[in-house]
Amino acid sequence: MRLYSFRFGCLLVFAGIASVTWIKSIPSDGGPSVLPDLQTLYERLVVAEELGGQVSSDLSSILEQLRNISKAANVTHPDYNTTTNSSAETIGRQADYLGQQTLLQPNIYLYMPHLRQHPDSLQPNIVLGQGRHGVSMVLGIPTVKREKQSYLVSTLSSLLYSLTSLQQQDLLIIVFVAETDSDYVGSIAENVRKNFPKEVRSGLLEVVSPSQYYYPNFTSLRETFGDSKDRVKWRTKQNLDFSFLMLYAQDKGTYYVQLEDDVVAKAGYFNDMKTFATQEYSKQWLYLEFSQLGFIGKMFRARDLPMIAEFFLMFHRDKPIDWLLDHILWVKVCNPEKDADKDFGKQRLFQAHNNPAAELSSSLKHYQQHSLDKAYKGEDFFWVITPVQDDYILFNFTQPIYISRYVFRSGNIETSGDKFHNTTVEVLPSNASSQDRLGTGLSSSYKESDTGFIIIGAFEDGVAEGEIEEGMQPISALRLVVHSDADVWALLSEILITV
Repeated sequence: MRLYSFRFGCLLVFAGIASVTWIKSIPSDGGPSVLPDLQTLYERLVVAEELGGQVSSDLSSILEQLRNISKAANVTHPDYNTTTNSSAETIGRQADYLGQQTLLQPNIYLYMPHLRQHPDSLQPNIVLGQGRHGVSMVLGIPTVKREKQSYLVSTLSSLLYSLTSLQQQDLLIIVFVAETDSDYVGSIAENVRKNFPKEVRSGLLEVVSPSQYYYPNFTSLRETFGDSKDRVKWRTKQNLDFSFLMLYAQDKGTYYVQLEDDVVAKAGYFNDMKTFATQEYSKQWLYLEFSQLGFIGKMFRARDLPMIAEFFLMFHRDKPIDWLLDHILWVKVCNPEKDADKDFGKQRLFQAHNNPAAELSSSLKHYQQHSLDKAYKGEDFFWVITPVQDDYILFNFTQPIYISRYVFRSGNIETSGDKFHNTTVEVLPSNASSQDRLGTGLSSSYKESDTGFIIIGAFEDGVAEGEIEEGMQPISALRLVVHSDADVWALLSEILITV
């Protein structure tokens, strides 16, 4: 409708110009015979003027409809002047005390149609916050309920430790509790408020959570890439979590950095990251990379977040978030280069050693290029998707060897929470049965496992290390066995087998 109206308007304008030109070209001595023609032309111009007015009215109506659609889809952010002085005023308060805020994403209903059933499904639950805006950098930290230890407070402490007062005023840290259990969300907010009261009062720290209606029904998800239903649900929910956090943060600062709740910040990180981003500002880039691990430490321009979040929402059922980021990078940038990591100052992510020749196998699925083979050769770390009970890592030596010492270290400086728990170290002696070995006065801490293996150690606080007694030698194979399901990924940053 708008296209045809536009063309018709142009035609009228052209006709008007042509008519005026024709009038001006009439000789002044045309005489009375010209007057009837001028009268006819005048009547036609009057009709054309009326039609032009109708076209203008139609165009105005269309523009008004578009404005109404845009207003319905956009977010309205009023001024935030509320000051919180007590936990009763801060904890458990919904978004309405800051004004009704709805996530800006006009197409979200196409990818998550269940949201249409609840008008408030896109309103964040702002549990702690003063509505800070206009900062240079926003840090987004999603966190979920964990059965084991939470590292959130440690992560926040490392991020806040070295900040100057000016840097604190130029930063916003958003903790996104990706749960709909209001009691749990409240407990996290209370823990944050107790540990960081000044930062909460100043607006430096925010705690938000999604509406109880935000997540779809995960039971109908299609299993892909050999992942279990639980794994597919986990990665789908992660896509939705990151998208929600990005949409919430899009108008709060210049840059947005994606983190996780178990990282350790390098001293001076704020100045280093801001300086480098400022230097690169005029260049074309989708994100700057300040960590080699998955999605951690990726910096985006805040203005790009709606586009990135829409891409994630579009394919949230199909692939993990890291894969989607790689896809959008290749779509947006023909020849991607990850330069920030080279200049930012790498942390030591793994310890290399020369290990004896062995055939390697594992039931664990490694992430991207971080394979067991590379870790054993000292070329990389071994990063695996959430271990489950009876998962194993097996080192089968090409010939029996005498092992004097072993070290297996999990986690590293950037993923301190990705550790092996309830995991044993077991060896297979080459010359006699495990029962005979256990009965010859060996250490009472040794226990029999299965298929001839003997348990000689276990991971404690993410590390397993020890020596192997002479009576167990030589060793044909060594393995790590997981005895319970984990709720996080695991990473082996050091493998040492000394002969």
